[in-house]
Amino acid sequence: MTPRQTFRMERSTLLVPASKPAMIAKAAAARADAVCIDCEDAVAPDMKVAARANVIEALNTHDFGGKLRQVRINGLDTPFAYRDLVDIVEEAGQNIDLVVLPKAGSREDIRFVDTLLTQIEAATGLTRRIGIAALIETAAGLAAIQDIAGASPRLESLIFGSGDFAASMQMPLDTIGGADAHDALYPGHRWHYALQAIAIAARVHGLRAIDGPYAGIRDTSGLDRFARIGRALGFDGKWCIHPAQPETVNAVYSPTETERAYAQRVVDAYHQAQADGIGAITVDGKMVDAANLKMCQHVLAKADAAERSH
Repeated sequence: MTPRQTFRMERSTLLVPASKPAMIAKAAAARADAVCIDCEDAVAPDMKVAARANVIEALNTHDFGGKLRQVRINGLDTPFAYRDLVDIVEEAGQNIDLVVLPKAGSREDIRFVDTLLTQIEAATGLTRRIGIAALIETAAGLAAIQDIAGASPRLESLIFGSGDFAASMQMPLDTIGGADAHDALYPGHRWHYALQAIAIAARVHGLRAIDGPYAGIRDTSGLDRFARIGRALGFDGKWCIHPAQPETVNAVYSPTETERAYAQRVVDAYHQAQADGIGAITVDGKMVDAANLKMCQHVLAKADAAERSH
């Protein structure tokens, strides 16, 4: 399958409750690459209808400053999801970049959202296609990760949700996104398999891989550490649950000046070697081949995107 080209800078995504209009306004002005207005976990059942109106008002009136505008709908196993899509997309679809589907468990889940979006777009005359992001936060979702990742051309990103995933797996959990006493018992990284599986599926299908949030909103060093773990595994960004977090996350997921300079030297040296008919070369004492070239090209693309976001 040909990977889809969906590169958009999404180092940090700030999650904000749909039931809190003032918080949405602050999120629109935050230093995040994306804002996700949450109609699911952050909204009590008796506030779901009113929350939709808040989302529509916010999307149609606030200036999000070029951020990716996302809406997390309720799960497909609830009575709220279809009205989330119909009401919000019909009234504010021109200002939505992505619909976030929680607890995606199969390719059929993605295709249902795709079909309904197609119908709404056709009925309202929307010409700009709205994307989908799939939250992988159940055992079923992880087991079907490749099917989910290839389910629709609308799909742009896969997001790991460790809290609901732990509940689905019956794993004891004291905190979301960080280490707890249970991690100390396990001789490795408890989330490694899930994170790596999501990152692999994202790369196979040309999607973004986004790590879930870190609950310690005042623990900058912990946030930095776990963001670096995600980046080391190939992730593109991380969800944030407090306006103070995107700064740290953006820094981690942006190539450093040292990384950028080295990548540029590799690309320049490799192209010069090719012009001279030379195969593998060395740069700064390290062998460089086609694989190194690809990695360095990715670094430069992300560095350029990060610079444009300032």
